[in-house]
Amino acid sequence: MKQLDIVIKNGTILTMDPDNSIHEKGFLGVTGDTISLVGTDGNAPPEGEKVIDARGGLVLPGLINGHTHAAMTLFRGLADDLPLMDWLNHYIFPVESRMDADFVHTGTLLACAEMIMSGTTTFCDMYLFEQEVARAAHLAGMRCIVGEVLYDFESPNYGPVEKGLEYTEAMIREWSADPLVSVAVEPHSLFTCSPGLLVACHDLARKHEVPLVIHVAETLTEIEEIQGKYRKTPLAHLDSLGMLGPHLIADHCVHLDQQDMELLHENDVKVIHNPESNMKLASGVAPVPDMIMRGITVGLGTDGCASNNNLDLFTEMDTAAKLHKVHRMDTTVMDAITVFRMATIEGARALGLEQDIGSLEVGKKADIIILDTQKPHLTPLFNPFSHIVYAAKGNDVSHTIINGRIVMEDRRLLTLPLPDLFEKVDNQANRVRGWLGT
Repeated sequence: MKQLDIVIKNGTILTMDPDNSIHEKGFLGVTGDTISLVGTDGNAPPEGEKVIDARGGLVLPGLINGHTHAAMTLFRGLADDLPLMDWLNHYIFPVESRMDADFVHTGTLLACAEMIMSGTTTFCDMYLFEQEVARAAHLAGMRCIVGEVLYDFESPNYGPVEKGLEYTEAMIREWSADPLVSVAVEPHSLFTCSPGLLVACHDLARKHEVPLVIHVAETLTEIEEIQGKYRKTPLAHLDSLGMLGPHLIADHCVHLDQQDMELLHENDVKVIHNPESNMKLASGVAPVPDMIMRGITVGLGTDGCASNNNLDLFTEMDTAAKLHKVHRMDTTVMDAITVFRMATIEGARALGLEQDIGSLEVGKKADIIILDTQKPHLTPLFNPFSHIVYAAKGNDVSHTIINGRIVMEDRRLLTLPLPDLFEKVDNQANRVRGWLGT
């Protein structure tokens, strides 16, 4: 056998294949950017150019953050515990109107560092100056889907909306051959986009066969506004415009009726659940158990750091599992395996990437993390899925591999110099203080 590029040995491998197969005392081999071997150490593991000893820990698929606004790391803790419209109108919108490309690039680098160091290997982003998000993710070595936020009013990046469509199309073409960066079309929401803009976005996404990403049914205010304008729910409005389909990724989906969920299921629309953001902004509790029961694909996202305030998908899994138990008064809903699948293979399916990532199977891309279980809060270990969802934290991740490249080894980030990054972040934070007069 040809020598492997990377061998991970002495770990418990949770494959997240269709059977949720587990290989105790397992090993995993990587050749180039691809998983080439998954097995149990019945004999000795094969040789590799680089051998990583998992030291009895858990070897997992890289986590998938299905919805975030990466550069909002620079707004973390800026204005907490305020009414939503006060938060938006007096803090978020004023600073966003003064952002530039360098601001977004720095904030995204910070987000990539945080995600890599907490086990996230793929993220789906919606924000401004998304060219800089793509460049930052490329520099950090992260897999991502990015899309410029589009709405009816002028953007501080591209100006009038027609330029936003041109900007998006240019990005699609520029990054089409990149192994890690993909581009989606991303209208902001139904209440910030006219029917004409929504249809134009849909047509552009179909033209290039890329995902269409949009916030849907996030707040009661949105429901009331769309009902008032169109006499329809947000999902029914999208349906009337011919926009529902397997290419559509609907973020949040907090306020749905039975007909809405039928539309999601019938059209194979994908959903991203963002429980911590929905809780912090008092948006409500999405009917995720009902959606999963109907066969709707649901992934997991953190949303942005201004409404979370972290990008740690381990804490997001813990919240998702517990929120729905107490909301339904049912301890059996959102069990640990279901929630972990939302952060891995179901998240990949939601982004249209399930053929490449989301599980540890031969032929898939080598997006892999190792969870160090030699910690007091992770000992003893009876059920690995329980530990992942209810006990582990992002800083328990010891290694992160993306596309066959080790980007964090023994908690040391290899792709970004953190001291230089922190200095840049401090400079951008001072700009924000100046904008707000604080």
